[in-house]
Amino acid sequence: MPNVHREGEAFRYMENAKGLLKAAVIEDNIYLDKKPVREAFGTAYLAVLEAINEALIKKGLTRKELPKSVDGYMAAIKKYLSVTRTGKLVRDFDSLYDTLHIAGYYRGLITRVTMVKDAMKDTDAFIKKLLT
Repeated sequence: MPNVHREGEAFRYMENAKGLLKAAVIEDNIYLDKKPVREAFGTAYLAVLEAINEALIKKGLTRKELPKSVDGYMAAIKKYLSVTRTGKLVRDFDSLYDTLHIAGYYRGLITRVTMVKDAMKDTDAFIKKLLT
């Protein structure tokens, strides 16, 4: 299969992340099983990376030029995607990295339903900001 970028991949990942959460058991506003929640956070983080990749490709970068690390993504956002010097997009990405990848996926620290839903809502907003 050729290494071709597919439009809308970020949205597909987000739908997958939400699907993982729908199957998870909730009791007293807490997800009882961390595994599907961690998987959902990991998938949502991949959605963020796909959104950034899509936006960078629209700016003219090739697949080979796409970032390969968190620091690379930060630098690419600053260089190609920030429309103002406020750094809001970089701060949003940094916050999503900490929430989705570190706390949610890697450490499995977020199991409260309202916190998970807020993180998914923030992720959706970030993706839409980049791609719509």
